[in-house]
Amino acid sequence: MANGISMARVEEIIDSYGAQRSNLIAIMQDVQAEYKYLSVPVLELIAEKLNIGVAKVYSVATFYENFSLEAKGKYIIKVCDGTACHVRKSEPIYKALKAHLGLEGKQKTSADGLFTLETVACLGACSLAPAMTVNDEVYAKMTPESAVELVESLKKKEESANG
Repeated sequence: MANGISMARVEEIIDSYGAQRSNLIAIMQDVQAEYKYLSVPVLELIAEKLNIGVAKVYSVATFYENFSLEAKGKYIIKVCDGTACHVRKSEPIYKALKAHLGLEGKQKTSADGLFTLETVACLGACSLAPAMTVNDEVYAKMTPESAVELVESLKKKEESANG
């Protein structure tokens, strides 16, 4: 186990694709689906098992926006920035959440490891704008205040569960 990732499980995923180079993206998608991100040791293992350079695997991981090299939080918040959401003020929602979670610069995950904040081009919920999701559950007609309240309610839920 490295950072909560079972390398044996990663090997199982690679082997399930016959360790074929042509399946690089599918392998990376499956590993990320299981662990929410791709760590450097995982990228190195994939490169080794597929007999390709680490630089090639890393370039694929950084080229596609869906891949994350940073550990993600338990709650993945996606704020829509599509046209409908943008004109209905999704940016202030994102900024309020970023400030509330104490995220600085390009940091996406809160210090407590609970929340990851991202923007997406479109959630496909234009009639509900401005919209956001938390772990793929859609929240409609959000405001900066309602978004922060939602995060606080999730924090309280975590505290009482771990309390």
